[in-house]
Amino acid sequence: MAHILVIDDEVPIRRFLRISLIAEGHQVSEAASVQEGLTQYRHLNPDLVILDLGLPDGDGLAVLQAIRAHHPHPVLILSARDSEQEKVRLLDAGANDYMSKPFGIGEMMARIRVLLRQRAGASSGDSRHFPQCDLTLEIGNHKVSLRGQEIALSRKEFALLQTLVCHPGKLVLQTQLLNEIWGPSHKEDTHYLRIVIASLRKKLGDNPQQPSLIETESGIGYRFIGS
Repeated sequence: MAHILVIDDEVPIRRFLRISLIAEGHQVSEAASVQEGLTQYRHLNPDLVILDLGLPDGDGLAVLQAIRAHHPHPVLILSARDSEQEKVRLLDAGANDYMSKPFGIGEMMARIRVLLRQRAGASSGDSRHFPQCDLTLEIGNHKVSLRGQEIALSRKEFALLQTLVCHPGKLVLQTQLLNEIWGPSHKEDTHYLRIVIASLRKKLGDNPQQPSLIETESGIGYRFIGS
């Protein structure tokens, strides 16, 4: 299965996660500080990182930033800080998902499965081009270009666009998008989706009143119409 690095200074949580992840067939490595986490990450090149923020020698954000400077590996934040502002800050910084302590192990495993599926799809080297709107997605390289110009997208924006273009012309429900991109516990968090859709449209120059790329079915979902 996958090699997962757990960076958390709480021994009981690391032990609980190690037992649960091994039971799922994963290989597990551990670190208890920012410095140890960075060393382990560089040495092991894991498939996924579970990262605590409150580490004894600094903020886990430093680990996230170091990973994002070089690699697209998925990072799941695990923290006692559960304010919406904090979650938005970490997601904007490149985290793929965020879970608050205390957490349910069933939900944790479901989110890990989603992130690993997304990673597997991204590493497949798939590329999609839509001549009608001259939009190209390079899945493996996490790149998007429109009419020959590369567009810088956040991870959530890219994941959202990728999901929509994989179902061209078909309505993708809000619940499906939330489940696949944010995880099963966020099926009702439609405000997350609206924020990312608005940002994605702005970057792509797609007018929501007269869309040429992403069409909205109000309260239901979204459809890619650029094919």
